[in-house]
Amino acid sequence: MKIIDYGIRDDEKPYLDEWVKKNNVEVKAVSDLLTEDNIDLAKGYDGVIAYQQKPYTDGIFKKMDEFGIHAFSLRNVGVDNVPAESVKKYNIKVSNVPAYSPSAIAELSVTALMALLRRLPRFENKMAKGDFRWAPDIAQELNELTVGVVGTGRIGRAAMDIFKGFGAKVIGYDVFRNPELEKEGIYVDSLDDIYAQADVITLHVPALKDNYHMLNDDAFSKMKDGVYILNYARGSLIDTDALIRALDNGKVAGAGLDTYENEVGIFDVDHKGKKIDDDVFNNLYARDNVLITPHAAFYTTKAVKNMVQISLNNNKSFIENGKADNEVSFD
Repeated sequence: MKIIDYGIRDDEKPYLDEWVKKNNVEVKAVSDLLTEDNIDLAKGYDGVIAYQQKPYTDGIFKKMDEFGIHAFSLRNVGVDNVPAESVKKYNIKVSNVPAYSPSAIAELSVTALMALLRRLPRFENKMAKGDFRWAPDIAQELNELTVGVVGTGRIGRAAMDIFKGFGAKVIGYDVFRNPELEKEGIYVDSLDDIYAQADVITLHVPALKDNYHMLNDDAFSKMKDGVYILNYARGSLIDTDALIRALDNGKVAGAGLDTYENEVGIFDVDHKGKKIDDDVFNNLYARDNVLITPHAAFYTTKAVKNMVQISLNNNKSFIENGKADNEVSFD
């Protein structure tokens, strides 16, 4: 059995080596992201693993089919950049890592909120200029706020537990309700209920056609004045122009963002000495009530290890048995 693993970073390599030693399977680590230009490296292998933000193209899966490879495993959760028609057409089995560390994402979202509530970016800017006065940057306490969690899967539930620990009132909305949370009376009936009741709205849903720009001008207009927005899921969930308008008019008091709808080419790139050629992103980044991280919520030692080793387990299982625990259905 031979597996090729694309886009392997230096921090992932020890976990890959550990798995190889334990499983006695040949794995070729490729540092470059998977593209049509380097898919030929997979010829002679039994399975392909990859992780990247940019889209996978039809040509990649066409070549895999030509090489007799039908096992494709992602080291991440999201499959929105995988063309469903292509994998079905070429009979490619796809797996992901649905729960590499829900706490990693949830913890960063809460960290960002606390920094925003306590005005830490503003204090940092003021103090850098020698201004050590408190006013007018008075803070809010999380224990007095209502947090609306949109998406109550593993990450959403982890976030709920943390918010509850701070004493916040937590409400949730999900098309698919968790029975345990249902018993607790967490759920509201609609997104409009979240918008009307929540002082903080945090998104933990996958990117789907049905929720593209779910937070748009209409959604923001239904929210409480001074709401905080957290997006540690997918950039396409928010209409960024609408968010900027809501920040400008005070409807949104602050935002914590680990995703951005046009993040490819911006995040995980060294821009030192260069200007980022995206006026919308630069508008957000310049604000001291917006905290942006470069799609790094997942980036903990526990999560990276799980992403590498669970994806390898998935791929190995596909090759050996034709199925995997984390197979993704595109039906």
